[in-house]
Amino acid sequence: MIFKKALIPGILLKRYKRFLADIRLTDGRKVTAHCPNTGGMLGCSKPESRVFLSQHPPSKRKYPYTWELVRVGKTWVGVNTFLTNRLVEEGIHAGKISALRGYSDVRREAPVMDSRLDFLLSNGANLCYLEVKNVTLGEKNVSYFPDAVTERGTKHLRTLQKLKEKGNRAVICFVVQREDCRMFMPADHIDPIYGKSLREAHQKGVEILVCGTKVSPKEIKINGTLPFRL
Repeated sequence: MIFKKALIPGILLKRYKRFLADIRLTDGRKVTAHCPNTGGMLGCSKPESRVFLSQHPPSKRKYPYTWELVRVGKTWVGVNTFLTNRLVEEGIHAGKISALRGYSDVRREAPVMDSRLDFLLSNGANLCYLEVKNVTLGEKNVSYFPDAVTERGTKHLRTLQKLKEKGNRAVICFVVQREDCRMFMPADHIDPIYGKSLREAHQKGVEILVCGTKVSPKEIKINGTLPFRL
């Protein structure tokens, strides 16, 4: 996924009210940007961090700037969760995700039971339900999800498990939007219920897929897979 317009550099002053962040641009101006991330953003919202923003026509939005990337240590981290499904969809169509090859139809936002999952992949009667999660938390080369308690995420796991029990393929895909991690683990220290639910779903046949990425101010793209440990 290539950013169509050059991103704007700045320095993070503070993140607040979950969806807002004050940024100081290189020309000294302070702007308020939309923060498209509902998580805790642990380790990714330290004041004085380098960031990149996208800019949109001010007439269409209250906040014309969107926070896209943050520098953590030696790596850029993609914080815009709205881009995650687009990354996966591009990866599927380009054949970059080997575990998801062979499907002729890719449909977004699949309503099922009492949930709405991110994708329904199909090839004739073969169905694959796919839920995607954005991962930004990383510690000592290990990526973790979630970075805040997520009842919605646990609900999605239970829905995937039920779909698998009915004979469908069910996959939970974690997209690690940083390049300094070599493995994925559930964040039991943050949400033990989610970790337990992930293990139960996996034992019942729900597949776990962890996608690595290459992240830069010019583009973000799927870059292979990472191992996981439960």
